[in-house]
Amino acid sequence: MVFVVWFVSHQRKLRLRAYLMQEAIRNRDFTFRMPTDGMFFGERAMQETLNRLGETIRQQVNQSEVESWERLTRVLTHEIMNATAPITSISQLLLDRPDVKGTPLEEGIHAIFATSQHMNAFVDSYRKLSQLQQPVFEQVRLAPLLTDIQQLYPNVAWDCPVPDDAIVNADLNMLRQILINLVKNAIEAGATRIAIEMAPSSPSTGGRLLVSNNGQPIPAEARQSIFIPFFTTKRTGSGIGLSFSRRLMVQQGGTISLEDKPRNGYCTTFSLEFSK
Repeated sequence: MVFVVWFVSHQRKLRLRAYLMQEAIRNRDFTFRMPTDGMFFGERAMQETLNRLGETIRQQVNQSEVESWERLTRVLTHEIMNATAPITSISQLLLDRPDVKGTPLEEGIHAIFATSQHMNAFVDSYRKLSQLQQPVFEQVRLAPLLTDIQQLYPNVAWDCPVPDDAIVNADLNMLRQILINLVKNAIEAGATRIAIEMAPSSPSTGGRLLVSNNGQPIPAEARQSIFIPFFTTKRTGSGIGLSFSRRLMVQQGGTISLEDKPRNGYCTTFSLEFSK
């Protein structure tokens, strides 16, 4: 009788576990990691496989999203450059005409010329950023890297309890750029304190780094869009930093995501997961 009660309870737990995983996938949350305590060896093996599968699906989704946005951005930048090039050249010709110089038209034409130049420079800078070299992997020691970044921003209060022997498999220059992008975004959002720490990770990853700040929180309605190229919540933002950071992480076989619950004492936390 005791065995029957235990068996029924165990089956209900398995059914609940299956439902939770189904709901997570339906909501495009592939970060689920169900515990394996109290399971038979076959069930444990199945659950561990599903946990790894969720991580693999998330990486593939991120890769597909990055590639899709890259293709769209490539088309858009090409069309924008084609549209602004004649505007720049025509306005330049008009500014050189003697019957325009010193007239009320000059100021307006100059504004058109300056705006078109700014747009060309903006699009060209993003196009160059998207032309990345293949990553050069090495065992990156995090402590010296974080010390270098802290020196770039001495007016920020830092909390970086990373062990001296903490190492991740990554491209050093790409990782530095990602961290700088996150720090710059945080400061632009009014952050005065930034924390960077190692966090528990799954056996299928090569480490997990959390980057937190106390700047203005990201609005709930914008959380799903922050990694989209050119999307920004700041009036003067370009919308490049986070999308470029995700591309750098995907290029290295890793992921970057916004945590649902930030670290205690902070408003925003990003998670960087590295490949083995």
